Amino acid sequence: MTRRPPAAPGAADGPDPTSEDADRAAVEELLGRRPAGEFEVVVRADDGRPAVIANQPFLFDGTPMPTRYWLVDPHLREVVSTLESNGGVRRAEAAVPMEAISAAHARYAAERDALIDADHRGPRPSGGVGGTRQGVKCLHAHLAWWLTGADDPIGEWTARQIGLHPT
Repeated sequence: MTRRPPAAPGAADGPDPTSEDADRAAVEELLGRRPAGEFEVVVRADDGRPAVIANQPFLFDGTPMPTRYWLVDPHLREVVSTLESNGGVRRAEAAVPMEAISAAHARYAAERDALIDADHRGPRPSGGVGGTRQGVKCLHAHLAWWLTGADDPIGEWTARQIGLHPT
């Protein structure tokens, strides 16, 4: 798996439109359900399968979606789940300064919020990575964002713990 360079918020650099149906079907299979909102595949595994999707800030029914980046690669989900179940969240919070985590949450929220129309009224997504405002909630969400090329120290920490190395 190769990290992507950072993209401008909302940049249209997704898959070729001819593969959109295939991506939708693949993501539905990987999730085990139909996605509840619009998304695009932003990171692919070496074999071309979707690895990370970028969600729009609102689901089809208008519900705010705080989690912009979602890890859909089954192998990565499994190894990160194992890391979390073995105290990974606590260890990540101990390894990375809280100021760096807070700054990452602010960057993530700003990127997601830039996709929301300025005239939007009503509930909005809140929080940073995984919808949390402080600390670490979900290593999967941090790794997903880091894989897009983002500066996420928890995502980078997670990558090192599972044997992915920054490029």
